[in-house]
Amino acid sequence: MKLVIGNKNYSSWSLRPWLLMQHAGIAFEEIKVRLFAPGFEEAIAQHSPTGKVPVLVDGDITVWDTLSIAEYLAESFPEKQLWPADRAQRAYARSICAEMHSSFGNLRSQLPMNVTAVLPGRGWNVAVQRDVSRIATIWSELRARHAADGPFLFGTFTIADAYFAPVVSRFATYGIHVPDAAKQYADFILALPAMQAWIADAREERDFLASDEPYRLTPDRADAIVINH
Repeated sequence: MKLVIGNKNYSSWSLRPWLLMQHAGIAFEEIKVRLFAPGFEEAIAQHSPTGKVPVLVDGDITVWDTLSIAEYLAESFPEKQLWPADRAQRAYARSICAEMHSSFGNLRSQLPMNVTAVLPGRGWNVAVQRDVSRIATIWSELRARHAADGPFLFGTFTIADAYFAPVVSRFATYGIHVPDAAKQYADFILALPAMQAWIADAREERDFLASDEPYRLTPDRADAIVINH
């Protein structure tokens, strides 16, 4: 399998299937397309019919859109149990992934993913807070229900955890305050080896927007990213 992604510092959509496959132990070849480089359109057109990342290529099968990729992986690797085994939990997991996929426009526009930046308070407003509160409620309620089963939203790792990983990154970058249960979950996801690998790779990229340079997280400032300031 090949996974075509964008810059790790900025591409929230790319993080979802990448983290899902990395944490689940699904082997793939990573192909990175530089989002801001000249010739991006031509480069991505070799892989994606939509001109967007991410794209999963499995032999002669091309799958685009993160939800479709997640479903394809769940179907291809049933032994990985990428959705909860329980039917009701599976329905709930699909619902919150779809909600994340189609909602939270204020958070997306005002707090874009910027892995290596430290921007506490930037972009926050009342509309963003409504999105933040809804996400924190989802996390807190699921952790309360499944705490005895493990540290992930449904106890064990599922597509839902990969789907909310970019939000964890956003909350860290912008110093978003969330209730304790949600913060504990976010801290746990941020510390996952696969998530840390993504962050480390993002630090090594050289395709940063010039406006980001004063706010970039560098190795000597690695402790600057926290969920609560």
